[in-house]
Amino acid sequence: MTDLWELENEIAAEGYEILCGVDEAGRGPLAGPVYAAAVILPRGLRIPGLNDSKKLSEKKREQLFDEICEKAESYSIAFATVEEIEERNILGATMLAMNRAIAGLGVKPDLALIDGNRNVGIETPSRCVVKGDARCADIAAASILAKVSRDRVMLELAKEYPEYHFEQHKGYGTALHYAALRQYGPSPVHRPSFLRKMH
Repeated sequence: MTDLWELENEIAAEGYEILCGVDEAGRGPLAGPVYAAAVILPRGLRIPGLNDSKKLSEKKREQLFDEICEKAESYSIAFATVEEIEERNILGATMLAMNRAIAGLGVKPDLALIDGNRNVGIETPSRCVVKGDARCADIAAASILAKVSRDRVMLELAKEYPEYHFEQHKGYGTALHYAALRQYGPSPVHRPSFLRKMH
C-alpha cells in the first residue's frame, strides 16, 4: 500500500504550505456534465479506505464522501455543462470545471496537484501527478467527491429521462445506452460531439 502522503510531504518540503488535490469525473461519458473537485485535507490525515474512486464500491464512495466533507480543511465541487463541453471541447470544459473547483475553496492553495498529465489552462500554480488518485491523499479525496457528485446528478437525470437508464451506466457508452440512443435519439443532456462517433 503506497503512503498517500509521501508525495505531498516531498512537495510541501519544497516550500509549498497549502496543497490542494484536484480531479475530475465524467470526461468519457456521452451525456451529462463533467465534474471536478478540489480538496485540502489536514496534512497527514488518515481516512481508512481512501483510494482512487474507481477502485471503490459505490457504497464505500458514499461513506467516504461524507467523511471527506466533514474532515477536509476546505473542499469545493464544480462542473461544466454539456453546452460548455460542446463549446470548448471536453478538455477545455474539464479545465473550466477544475478552475471553478479551485476558485471555490475557502483557502487559496499555494499549489494545485492535478490528476493526470494535463494542466494547461489551470489558473492557479499547479503540477500534474500521473495516477494521482492512487498516489496522493488530496487527489484521491477529490476523485471521490467528483465521482459521487456526478453520479448523483446522473441519478437525477435518470428520473427525467428514464428511457436512457442513466442510473445504470451514468452516461457512459454501454450497449444498453447505445440501444436507447438508437431507439430514442439523443436527449438535451447528451453531448452531440460525443455521438458523432456512434455507429
